[in-house]
Amino acid sequence: MPAVQRAIRIAGASGGFSDRQRAIGDLAKNCDIDMIIGDWLSECTMTLHGAQKAENEKLKAEGNLLEEPEGMFDPTFMENLMPALPVLRPKGIRIAVNAGASDTELLAKMVQDEINKVGLDLKVGWVSGDEVTETVRRLYQNGEEFISLMNGKPLKEWGHEMLCAQCYMGGAGIAEAFRQGSDIVICGRVADAAPTIGASMWWHGWDREVDLDQIAGSLICGHLIECSSYVVGGYYSGFKALMDGCENLGFPIAEVAADGSCVITKEKNTGGEVSVGTVSSQLLYEIQGPLYYGSDVTANLEGIVMTQLDKDRVQVTGVKGLPAPSTTKVGLTAFGGYQAEFHYYLCGLDLEEKAEWTERQIRKSMGDKGKELTCLKFSLNGYCQENPRNQDVATVDFRIFAQTKNKALMDKFTIDVPGFNRWCLENFLQSCPGATLGNDQRQSQGKPFWEYYVTLLPQSEVQHEVVLPWKGEKLEIPVQNNVRKEYPRDQESYETRDPVALSTFGPTTRGPLGWVVGGRSGDKASDANVGFYVRHHDEWDWLRSAMTIEKFKQLLDGSDKGKKVERFEIPGIRAVHFLVRDHLDRGFNSTSEYDTLGKNLCEYIRAKHVDIPNKFLRRGRF
Repeated sequence: MPAVQRAIRIAGASGGFSDRQRAIGDLAKNCDIDMIIGDWLSECTMTLHGAQKAENEKLKAEGNLLEEPEGMFDPTFMENLMPALPVLRPKGIRIAVNAGASDTELLAKMVQDEINKVGLDLKVGWVSGDEVTETVRRLYQNGEEFISLMNGKPLKEWGHEMLCAQCYMGGAGIAEAFRQGSDIVICGRVADAAPTIGASMWWHGWDREVDLDQIAGSLICGHLIECSSYVVGGYYSGFKALMDGCENLGFPIAEVAADGSCVITKEKNTGGEVSVGTVSSQLLYEIQGPLYYGSDVTANLEGIVMTQLDKDRVQVTGVKGLPAPSTTKVGLTAFGGYQAEFHYYLCGLDLEEKAEWTERQIRKSMGDKGKELTCLKFSLNGYCQENPRNQDVATVDFRIFAQTKNKALMDKFTIDVPGFNRWCLENFLQSCPGATLGNDQRQSQGKPFWEYYVTLLPQSEVQHEVVLPWKGEKLEIPVQNNVRKEYPRDQESYETRDPVALSTFGPTTRGPLGWVVGGRSGDKASDANVGFYVRHHDEWDWLRSAMTIEKFKQLLDGSDKGKKVERFEIPGIRAVHFLVRDHLDRGFNSTSEYDTLGKNLCEYIRAKHVDIPNKFLRRGRF
C-alpha cells in the first residue's frame, strides 16, 4: 500500500474471452497504472467450462483422461498475459483476473511456471471456493429448495440433473492475496466487479465491516470497467459520432479514490470516448434493480451522479453502500439435450403466407416424431422493402429451431438419415415460390446444449480461501459480520412519483424513440434488462413521465411474452430502467432466440415510434 493515499489507477483489460488479446501487454507497457483487471467468464463460458470439468472427471474415473485436461479455463489467457510479464515489477503493476474458470489452481500453476521459466521475480496467488457442487447437493438432499432467481420456482421443478455448481465470490480474497505479497491473483468465478473491489480494498485499506460506501463505490466502478471497451464507446447509442477511430476504441482506466468515488478515463491514442453518455450506458448494462448485490457490499444506484470533468474524464459519485446479503448467487449446469436449426430463405411478396406454407409442410413431415421435440420454433425474420433496391434486401430468413433429448433425431445432417434435416429438406421441391436453401447444412446437425439454473447459496457455506503457493499457506476469508440476513427476490418497482403531463411539452413528431433516447440492454440468465437515458433535464421529465411499464410493454409489441416487468429510476443520469423477467427463454446456452444475450432488446425498443416533442428534435438526434 502506498504511503500517500492517492487514487489507485485500474485498467480494464478484458470483458470476456472474445476481447482483443493485445490489452494486458499494451496497458502494462504504455499506461501509467497500478493494476490490471480482466473478466474472462460469463454464464455462457462457465456453463461450458463446468460441463467440460464434469466430463473430465468422468474420463478420469474411467482411466481415459488426457494428461493435460482441456476446456477447464480460458485457453487464450496465457497469450494475453505473457507480453506484460517483464514490465510488471519495474512499473509496480499488479494483476487480478477471473480467468481460472473451473480449474483456477492449474492456471495459477501455469502462470507461475511461465514466470519461473523467464527468470522473473513475481508471485502468483489464487482464490478458491467457487466450486460448490457437493455443497449444493448436500443442502438439496437436506431439504433446501433452491428457488430460481428468474422464475421463482424450486429446483425440483427444473427437470434436469445438475452436473456442477459454481458460486460468485467477492473481492475480499483478492485484497488479502495482495496484502500477502501476490503480484498476480488468479480467480475462478468471482463476481465481474470483484477484481476492482479487491484491488481497491487492498490499496486503501478499507474494512468490510464499516467502509460500506467506499466499497460500494468500487463495486460500481468495477461494473463500469469489467466489460472493457463498453464504457469507452462499445455498444453506445451515440456511436455515429465515434466513427473516426472506431477500429480501436481503446480500454478504460479507472481512478478509484479513498472515498470510493472514481474517475473513468481511457487508454491514450485510441478512438472511442469517455463521456457521461458512454458511462451511463455501461452502468445500465445487466443491472437488476436499484440495488446491486455483491458478496462484499450492496450498492444503491438511485443516487449516482456522473460529471464530465474534461475530455475523456467522467467522475462517478453518489453511490451508497448497504450490508451485503447473507447469500450469494450460484449457477447450476446440466445437460439439456441436442439442438439444431434449418434455414429457408424466402423472397419477395406474401412472406407470411410463404412461411405458413413451409411450416405446414415440415410439420407434416415430422408427424408424431415431432412430439419428441422439447422445443420447436418457426420464425420469419426480416421483411421485403417496398420496391426493393436489390434482391438481397428482398430476401428474409425463415428459421426452424428444434431441441430434443433424443439424439437420434438430430444425429446427422446427411440426406439419407430420417430426422430433423430430412424433415426440412424433403419439402424443398414442394416449396412456395421464392424459397431457397443455404449451401451449408451443418447447423441442422444436432449439437449438445446446456441448461443453466441461477439460485442463491448462503455465504456461510462457501469455503472462500486464498492460496499462497510460495508460502505454502492457505488463508480463510470469513464472511463479514454485518451481512443482511435477507433481501427480497423482487426489488422495489415503481412508476415516476411526480409525472409531468405530456401535453406540456408542446407539438410532437412521430418517430423512433432512439432519435432522442439512448440506452443499453443485457441479460442475467433468462432475465433481460434495458435502461434508457436522455441528455437534457426537460427530456428527463418527458422520459420518466412517458416511459411507464404499460408504455414499455406496448413498445415490446409482438415481442411481449407477458412476463413481469419491473421499473425504477436513476435521476442523476436521467435514466429509467426496466427488468423483463424470464424474457430470454432459459438463457444464452439454451435459448431459441436470435438475441441470445438480450443485447439487442434496447435497439429494438429505440426503433419503435413514439410522439417526440419537436423542441427535443431541434437539438439533434443520437
